[in-house]
Order: sequence, then C-alpha cells, then structure tokens
Amino acid sequence: MTSATVESRRPAPGGTAGPRRGRPVPAGVLGALGLLTLVAVLELVPRLGLVDDRFLPPFSSMVSALVDEAGTPTFWTALGQTLRGWAIGLAVALVAGVVLGIVIGSLPVVRAATSSTIEFLRPIPSVALIPLAVLLWGNDMKSTLILVVYATFWQVLLQVLYGVRDVDPVARETARSYRFSPLTTVRTVTWPTALPYVMTGFRLGAAVALILEITGELVIGTPGLGKEIGVAQSSGAVPQMYALVIVTGLIGVVVNLVARWGERRVLRWHPSIRAEVG
Repeated sequence: MTSATVESRRPAPGGTAGPRRGRPVPAGVLGALGLLTLVAVLELVPRLGLVDDRFLPPFSSMVSALVDEAGTPTFWTALGQTLRGWAIGLAVALVAGVVLGIVIGSLPVVRAATSSTIEFLRPIPSVALIPLAVLLWGNDMKSTLILVVYATFWQVLLQVLYGVRDVDPVARETARSYRFSPLTTVRTVTWPTALPYVMTGFRLGAAVALILEITGELVIGTPGLGKEIGVAQSSGAVPQMYALVIVTGLIGVVVNLVARWGERRVLRWHPSIRAEVG
C-alpha cells in the first residue's frame, strides 16, 4: 500500500473522518415539495391582494368547488365523455399509425413516394382543421375525434417509421434468404425492433390526444370537461372553472403514469428498461 493511499484513509484533524457526500434527496420528495410550494403560492397570492380573487381565487376555494362539482352527475357525465373521446381517438390513431408505419417503412418505394406528403401534412396544426370539422359534423363528437386522431396519428407514425428504419440490415437479409413470408418477417424481425418506438409513440400520443380532446371540447363545444370549463368561464363561475382545469391536469398525470407503466410492462425484456429497473 502506498503512502498516498494511507494518507487518504487517515481521519481528518480532530478525530473525525473527512467530508462525506450526503444521500441525494429522492425525486419524489422534491416533486412533493414543488407541488406544495405551488399550492402555497396559489393560496397566498390572492389572499395578500397581489391578484384580484375574482380572476384567481385561493386554492382552497378551487378545492371546495371541486368537491361540489364531484357531487353532481353532470361532472361525472362530462368526465366520461372526455375519457371516451380520448380513448377512441388514441386507439384509432395507434392502430392506423402502427399499420401504415410498418407498411411504409418496410417498402422503400412506398417510403420514397410518401415522404414529401408526410412532411407536408405533419406540420399542419390540428386546430386549423376546426372550421372544416365544424362544417362537416357541427359540435358532434366526430368533430373533436378527427382532431384527436389527426394529431395523435403523426406521433405514432413517425416513431414507427424510425423503428422500422432501425431494423438490422443483416437480420432483414437473413429473413429474405430464408424466404420468410412478409408477415413472418414483420413478426420476427421488424416488430421486436420497432416495439420500443411504438411504445414511445403511444406515450407521446396519449398526452397529445388528451390535449386535443380538451381543446376540441372547449372550442367546438363538444360535450365533455372542456365544454364545462367554457360554460363555467362564460357564467362567471371562476372557482368551478379552475376546479375543472385541475381535474384535466390530474387526468394528464394519470395518463402519463399509466403510459409509463405500460411501457415498462411491455418492454420489460428491453435493455433500457432492465437498466432503469436495476
């Protein structure tokens, strides 16, 4: 053992050991502290007169309004309508994005023929389709559904295209040399490589679908939480409006947690997920 090593292990003057790094604060604790800080700010700012409570009521008033809303059947009906539109739109976009992504990505000719069309349609904001949707279906659920599907579809499609492009060329040529059928090639070669990208598209699309569902309800007037937020705002029920906004935020948190949980379950064999769990 060298003298430098011995010196580094000697206690500091006074009989105490040298400085040690403290244990890091868990991320959950930091998140809870940040949330409590936000709640405190929302409670104190209007009570101290920094903001007119007619426009920003204290957080306790929002919670009280939320409790009142939860006791009415209208709230639960609107919640169910929002979740139904979100789920249907997400499912349609997921199926269409996966199928078309695998077909387009697996056929070089089709990929080259559709690349310019995809690059033209993808940047178009979904809200720009609101006049067309209202013209075709009015304030029916279909108007909001088309917005949800359109916005979510691109999230899934692009991820699937990236996943198909990431397939090992050697594995692809091996499947071809063994004369695998197209379905067998997709199942044994393309799908395992593209699945992590599909799950990423699902996680991103779930959040986008919720945003567009609430936006469509708020702007078009489709039944749901978004419409109830607009009604509360126009009628001057500000605490109820903020209470419903809090509900939409909580739904977003739950959707993200469920999507991440599903991603870990489906990809438990993937090295990235195994490293994260480890």
